[in-house]
Amino acid sequence: MSSCESGMVLDIVRFSLHDGPGIRTTIFLKGCPLSCKWCHNPESQSYKPQLSFDSSKCTNCLDCIPICPTHALSATSGKLAVSFELCNACGDCVQTCPTDAFKIYGRLRTTDDVISIVLKDLAYYKNSGGGMTISGGEPMAQFKFTLDLLKAAKRNGVHTCVETCGYAPTERFSQLLDYVDIFLYDYKETDPVTHKRLTGVSNRLILKNLDFLYNQKANIILRCPIIPGINDTEEHLSGIRSLYKKYPNLGAVEILPYHNMGKTKAERIGATYELRDIATATREQGLRWVSLLRGYGYETVRMG
Repeated sequence: MSSCESGMVLDIVRFSLHDGPGIRTTIFLKGCPLSCKWCHNPESQSYKPQLSFDSSKCTNCLDCIPICPTHALSATSGKLAVSFELCNACGDCVQTCPTDAFKIYGRLRTTDDVISIVLKDLAYYKNSGGGMTISGGEPMAQFKFTLDLLKAAKRNGVHTCVETCGYAPTERFSQLLDYVDIFLYDYKETDPVTHKRLTGVSNRLILKNLDFLYNQKANIILRCPIIPGINDTEEHLSGIRSLYKKYPNLGAVEILPYHNMGKTKAERIGATYELRDIATATREQGLRWVSLLRGYGYETVRMG
């Protein structure tokens, strides 16, 4: 049974080990309703294809300038300059560049196209307990495509995970229930006002959907990104403990220590990264956060 649904795919990563159990193929979709200040995949926030330019790879041959149809490329003191606001992501520069300094993030793909890649590793899923994970961006932002991918995976006996920020109409989560084995559910900040300041939205709908999924007996792993000096507060850690107490049958709580890889990625797409002065969290910091939560008796807290 084929499908005509299509969606904007950021990347497909085979042999992933950090997006659910076992060996997995992770489908990263573009587009997200949140704008987290610490986002380590800022290229996933926009719903449209985007140009990325890695100046460290550029030899300034300038051969790409005359082929750009929107005049987004120019030379300043003999060095290539990119006007991202003029770029239409046509990809002509990608084809011309001899050093792979350019890349287009985002490609429209069909369900059949994606599932054909997923099924290449069916034997690995069966031997490891793995499967397919849909991540982002935010999978719920491309709901029809996400639902179609999940249905196709289930028709082929593939275990499924959806990584979500939880910010979507509750009815959408209701429609996914029969096709998702594990929800990897983000919990970013306890205080709703602070949550809006850090992510652009309140967490009220997110908490409502978490409650809905739990009461529907969905398998949920709560994923908590912790950023030093931002949300590593006693209030937030207490909020995580409170959720654990409220939902004792959560599959696990995963602490995700901050990594500043988003800073470089943001620069390459011409975006601003507000937390540029915050260093990657150390392993010791991550273990301390885990230990603080385990100290309250929550043994299924682990490092993600």
